[in-house]
Parts: sequence; structure tokens; C-alpha cells
Amino acid sequence: MSATSAPHHGHLRGFGSRSRVRSLARADQAYLMLRTLYVVAPILFGLDKFFNVLTYWPGYLAPAATAIVPLSAQTFMHIVGVVEIVAGLLVAWSPRWGSLVVALWLAGIIVNLLLLGHGFDVALRDFGLLVGALALSRLARRA
Repeated sequence: MSATSAPHHGHLRGFGSRSRVRSLARADQAYLMLRTLYVVAPILFGLDKFFNVLTYWPGYLAPAATAIVPLSAQTFMHIVGVVEIVAGLLVAWSPRWGSLVVALWLAGIIVNLLLLGHGFDVALRDFGLLVGALALSRLARRA
């Protein structure tokens, strides 16, 4: 098999032989996409806990949370925001372990939403995000 008829292992074709562009393996692409998501999303959502631009976050807090921890719902959400920002930074620093922290955090959010009795659509979405965080942890182990 000649070099020109071989499949493109790691190279993209299309612009002539002099301008081949090296591509990332699919697993590397998935890893970069997931890592970016799990760094950026927790930081942005965490910051929004202080501003309530995306939504009014205290409305997503089960009353049992403020019964256990005697804080206002907004103050509780400020603490949640700090934890989310730290979780995003942890993913940036150590994706393997940070993504597990994010997965556990998402599990807690899911339990909170189920206790709240509404927001089941958000709980289902967060379950998908939890699975993605676990996938990121698996991908980070091979790096």
C-alpha cells in the first residue's frame, strides 16, 4: 500500500500533501470537550449564585437544606456558588479527581431536586452531566 492510499492515521487530508493538518485522536477530542465543559460550567454557575441572572437559585433549594443548616436560602446559595467555583478550578488542576468531585456534587443536586418535588427535568439533565463527569474521569486516567 502506498503512502498516498493509506488511511489518514492522525492526519486530515483535503488541501494537498504539503498542508496536512494533524488531528487529535477522537478520545483526546472528547477529553478536551468534557474538560472544558466541566471547568467552565461550574465556574459560571457558581458565579451566578451571587447574581441570580440565569435564574433565582434559592427557588431550587429544598426547604430541608435550610432546616438542617440555619441560613437564609440566598446565603446557602452563596456557599454553593463558592463550592461550584472551587470544583471547576479543581477540574482545571486535576481533571481525574476534580471530575469525581463534580459528579458527587451533581448527585447532591439531584437529591436536592428530588426532595424539592419539582425540577425533575433539571434532575434528569444533571444526571446526564454526572455521567459525563464520570466519563471525563475515565478519560483523564489514560492521560
